[in-house]
Formats: sequence, structure tokens, C-alpha cells
Amino acid sequence: MLVLIAHLQTWVGDRLDRDRGATAVEYGLMVGLIAIAVIGVVATFGEELAGLFTGVTDQLPGTTPAP
Repeated sequence: MLVLIAHLQTWVGDRLDRDRGATAVEYGLMVGLIAIAVIGVVATFGEELAGLFTGVTDQLPGTTPAP
């Protein structure tokens, strides 16, 4: 009977370990979607953001813009 319980614990443990791969895939998908969102925002608002940062650096004393 003890052997049966040990085998059952091993079997259940093996099934639970399979979730690790699924979790890694889910995290990979989230990272990919976040990257796509960031690229979309930068592509859409890139010029406005560059102008914003240029305006801020122009107002700081003693700074020169990067080449």
C-alpha cells in the first residue's frame, strides 16, 4: 500500500511539473506583447517624445545636445 501511495505522489508531482513549461510560454507571450506595445508607442509618438526631451534639455543650463 505504501508503494502505491509513493507511485501516486510521483505521478502527481510529474503532472504538476509540466506547468513550468506553460508558465514560461505565458511569460514569453507577455514579454512579446509588451515589446510590441512599446514599439507601437515609440513609432506613434517618437517625434513628439524627441521634441519633449529636446525642450527639457534646452531649458537646463550648461547642457549641450548630443550629436
